[in-house]
Amino acid sequence: MHSSPPPLEARTESPGDGLASVHSVRLRVNGQDHEVEIPSWVTLLDLLRERLGLMGTKKGCDHGQCGACTVLADGQRINACLTLAVMQEGVDITTVEGLPALAGEGRASAGLHPLQQAFIDHDAFQCGYCTPGQLCSAVGLMNEGGAQTADDVRERMSGNLCRCGAYPQIVQAVARVAGIRVDAMRLSPPAPFAVQESQA
Repeated sequence: MHSSPPPLEARTESPGDGLASVHSVRLRVNGQDHEVEIPSWVTLLDLLRERLGLMGTKKGCDHGQCGACTVLADGQRINACLTLAVMQEGVDITTVEGLPALAGEGRASAGLHPLQQAFIDHDAFQCGYCTPGQLCSAVGLMNEGGAQTADDVRERMSGNLCRCGAYPQIVQAVARVAGIRVDAMRLSPPAPFAVQESQA
Protein backbone atom coordinates (compact mmCIF):
# COMPACT_ATOMS: atom_id res chain seq x y z
CA MET A 1 0.00 0.00 0.00
CA HIS A 2 1.38 3.37 -0.92
CA SER A 3 0.98 5.94 1.77
CA SER A 4 2.56 8.99 0.17
CA PRO A 5 1.09 12.18 1.55
CA PRO A 6 -0.84 14.26 -0.94
CA PRO A 7 1.22 17.13 -2.34
CA LEU A 8 0.45 20.47 -0.85
CA GLU A 9 -0.87 23.15 -3.12
CA ALA A 10 1.90 24.53 -5.27
CA ARG A 11 2.70 28.15 -4.71
CA THR A 12 4.24 29.34 -7.93
CA GLU A 13 1.22 31.38 -8.92
CA SER A 14 -1.09 33.53 -6.92
CA PRO A 15 -3.94 35.94 -7.63
CA GLY A 16 -1.60 38.61 -6.32
CA ASP A 17 1.15 37.84 -8.82
CA GLY A 18 0.38 40.99 -10.72
CA LEU A 19 1.27 43.01 -7.64
CA ALA A 20 4.35 41.04 -6.61
CA SER A 21 7.80 42.02 -7.75
CA VAL A 22 9.21 39.64 -10.34
CA HIS A 23 12.88 38.79 -10.48
CA SER A 24 15.08 37.14 -13.04
CA VAL A 25 17.03 34.29 -11.45
CA ARG A 26 19.82 32.28 -12.99
CA LEU A 27 20.81 28.99 -11.49
CA ARG A 28 22.33 25.74 -12.58
CA VAL A 29 20.23 22.66 -11.83
CA ASN A 30 21.64 19.18 -12.39
CA GLY A 31 24.19 20.58 -14.80
CA GLN A 32 21.77 22.65 -16.86
CA ASP A 33 21.57 26.43 -16.77
CA HIS A 34 18.16 28.01 -16.21
CA GLU A 35 16.98 31.59 -16.20
CA VAL A 36 13.47 32.12 -14.91
CA GLU A 37 11.25 35.07 -14.10
CA ILE A 38 9.57 34.46 -10.76
CA PRO A 39 7.85 36.38 -7.97
CA SER A 40 10.14 36.99 -5.03
CA TRP A 41 8.15 34.72 -2.70
CA VAL A 42 8.53 31.49 -4.73
CA THR A 43 10.49 28.86 -2.81
CA LEU A 44 13.25 26.82 -4.39
CA LEU A 45 11.10 23.73 -3.85
CA ASP A 46 8.20 25.11 -5.85
CA LEU A 47 10.53 26.37 -8.56
CA LEU A 48 12.07 22.91 -8.95
CA ARG A 49 8.77 21.06 -8.99
CA GLU A 50 6.35 23.43 -10.66
CA ARG A 51 8.52 25.44 -13.04
CA LEU A 52 11.32 23.02 -13.90
CA GLY A 53 9.30 19.81 -13.66
CA LEU A 54 11.76 18.08 -11.33
CA MET A 55 9.27 16.11 -9.29
CA GLY A 56 11.85 13.96 -7.50
CA THR A 57 12.21 16.54 -4.75
CA LYS A 58 9.24 15.97 -2.44
CA LYS A 59 7.06 18.40 -0.59
CA GLY A 60 6.47 16.91 2.84
CA CYS A 61 5.77 19.19 5.77
CA ASP A 62 6.67 22.40 3.85
CA HIS A 63 8.07 23.74 7.14
CA GLY A 64 11.63 22.40 7.11
CA GLN A 65 10.91 19.71 9.66
CA CYS A 66 10.85 16.46 7.68
CA GLY A 67 13.74 16.83 5.19
CA ALA A 68 11.80 15.36 2.25
CA CYS A 69 12.75 18.41 0.15
CA THR A 70 16.51 18.20 0.81
CA VAL A 71 18.65 19.17 -2.19
CA LEU A 72 22.29 20.16 -2.58
CA ALA A 73 23.27 23.81 -3.06
CA ASP A 74 26.92 24.03 -4.11
CA GLY A 75 27.33 20.60 -2.53
CA GLN A 76 25.75 21.53 0.81
CA ARG A 77 22.37 20.11 1.82
CA ILE A 78 19.50 22.52 2.34
CA ASN A 79 15.75 22.30 2.77
CA ALA A 80 14.34 23.59 -0.50
CA CYS A 81 11.08 24.59 1.20
CA LEU A 82 12.88 27.04 3.48
CA THR A 83 14.78 29.04 0.90
CA LEU A 84 13.46 31.46 -1.67
CA ALA A 85 14.51 30.75 -5.23
CA VAL A 86 15.78 34.32 -5.64
CA MET A 87 18.29 33.62 -2.85
CA GLN A 88 19.91 30.91 -4.98
CA GLU A 89 21.08 33.20 -7.77
CA GLY A 90 24.13 31.62 -9.41
CA VAL A 91 24.07 28.54 -7.18
CA ASP A 92 24.65 25.02 -8.46
CA ILE A 93 21.64 22.97 -7.36
CA THR A 94 21.56 19.17 -7.40
CA THR A 95 18.34 17.22 -6.95
CA VAL A 96 17.91 13.46 -6.74
CA GLU A 97 17.67 13.38 -10.53
CA GLY A 98 21.21 14.76 -10.75
CA LEU A 99 22.91 12.44 -8.27
CA PRO A 100 24.25 9.89 -10.79
CA ALA A 101 26.29 12.65 -12.44
CA LEU A 102 28.00 13.29 -9.09
CA ALA A 103 29.16 9.70 -8.77
CA GLY A 104 32.29 10.31 -10.76
CA GLU A 105 33.75 8.49 -13.71
CA GLY A 106 33.01 4.79 -13.54
CA ARG A 107 31.20 4.92 -10.19
CA ALA A 108 27.63 5.17 -11.43
CA SER A 109 26.19 1.73 -12.00
CA ALA A 110 23.14 1.27 -14.22
CA GLY A 111 22.62 5.02 -14.13
CA LEU A 112 22.52 5.15 -10.35
CA HIS A 113 24.67 6.92 -7.79
CA PRO A 114 26.34 4.36 -5.46
CA LEU A 115 24.05 5.57 -2.64
CA GLN A 116 20.98 4.87 -4.75
CA GLN A 117 22.26 1.34 -5.41
CA ALA A 118 23.04 0.89 -1.71
CA PHE A 119 19.50 1.94 -0.77
CA ILE A 120 18.21 -0.76 -3.13
CA ASP A 121 20.64 -3.37 -1.83
CA HIS A 122 19.78 -2.66 1.82
CA ASP A 123 16.03 -2.26 1.28
CA ALA A 124 16.36 1.24 2.72
CA PHE A 125 12.95 2.51 1.70
CA GLN A 126 9.36 1.42 1.95
CA CYS A 127 6.91 4.00 0.62
CA GLY A 128 9.89 5.89 -0.83
CA TYR A 129 8.51 9.36 -0.23
CA CYS A 130 11.45 10.48 1.91
CA THR A 131 14.07 8.68 -0.19
CA PRO A 132 15.10 11.58 -2.50
CA GLY A 133 15.70 13.80 0.52
CA GLN A 134 17.52 11.00 2.36
CA LEU A 135 19.79 10.45 -0.65
CA CYS A 136 20.65 14.12 -1.10
CA SER A 137 21.23 14.46 2.62
CA ALA A 138 23.55 11.44 2.60
CA VAL A 139 25.59 12.91 -0.26
CA GLY A 140 25.81 16.15 1.70
CA LEU A 141 26.90 14.21 4.79
CA MET A 142 29.74 12.63 2.84
CA ASN A 143 30.73 15.99 1.36
CA GLU A 144 30.94 17.43 4.87
CA GLY A 145 33.13 14.55 6.07
CA GLY A 146 33.67 13.67 9.70
CA ALA A 147 31.19 10.82 10.08
CA GLN A 148 33.16 7.93 11.58
CA THR A 149 30.50 5.71 13.12
CA ALA A 150 26.92 4.60 12.60
CA ASP A 151 25.94 6.93 15.43
CA ASP A 152 27.51 9.82 13.50
CA VAL A 153 25.39 8.89 10.50
CA ARG A 154 22.25 8.73 12.64
CA GLU A 155 22.98 12.11 14.21
CA ARG A 156 23.85 13.85 10.96
CA MET A 157 20.85 12.40 9.13
CA SER A 158 18.45 13.24 11.97
CA GLY A 159 16.88 16.07 9.97
CA ASN A 160 15.45 13.56 7.51
CA LEU A 161 12.43 11.71 8.82
CA CYS A 162 11.17 8.35 7.58
CA ARG A 163 7.70 7.59 8.76
CA CYS A 164 8.01 3.98 7.57
CA GLY A 165 10.84 3.47 10.09
CA ALA A 166 13.49 2.26 7.64
CA TYR A 167 16.25 3.92 9.66
CA PRO A 168 18.41 0.81 10.26
CA GLN A 169 18.56 0.07 6.53
CA ILE A 170 19.23 3.72 5.69
CA VAL A 171 22.16 3.79 8.12
CA GLN A 172 23.49 0.54 6.65
CA ALA A 173 23.29 1.92 3.11
CA VAL A 174 24.95 5.23 3.95
CA ALA A 175 27.62 3.56 6.08
CA ARG A 176 28.49 1.13 3.30
CA VAL A 177 29.09 3.85 0.75
CA ALA A 178 30.88 6.08 3.28
CA GLY A 179 33.15 3.18 4.27
CA ILE A 180 31.94 3.10 7.89
CA ARG A 181 31.86 -0.17 9.78
CA VAL A 182 28.45 -0.83 11.27
CA ASP A 183 27.80 -2.78 14.44
CA ALA A 184 25.35 -5.39 13.22
CA MET A 185 23.94 -5.98 16.68
CA ARG A 186 22.86 -2.37 17.09
CA LEU A 187 21.06 -2.44 13.75
CA SER A 188 19.10 -5.58 14.44
CA PRO A 189 15.38 -5.02 14.78
CA PRO A 190 14.00 -5.36 18.30
CA ALA A 191 12.85 -8.81 19.31
CA PRO A 192 9.09 -9.23 19.11
CA PHE A 193 7.15 -9.11 22.34
CA ALA A 194 6.44 -12.50 23.81
CA VAL A 195 2.78 -13.39 23.68
CA GLN A 196 1.55 -14.87 26.95
CA GLU A 197 -1.33 -17.23 26.86
CA SER A 198 -4.31 -16.48 29.02
CA GLN A 199 -4.32 -18.19 32.42
CA ALA A 200 -8.10 -18.36 32.47
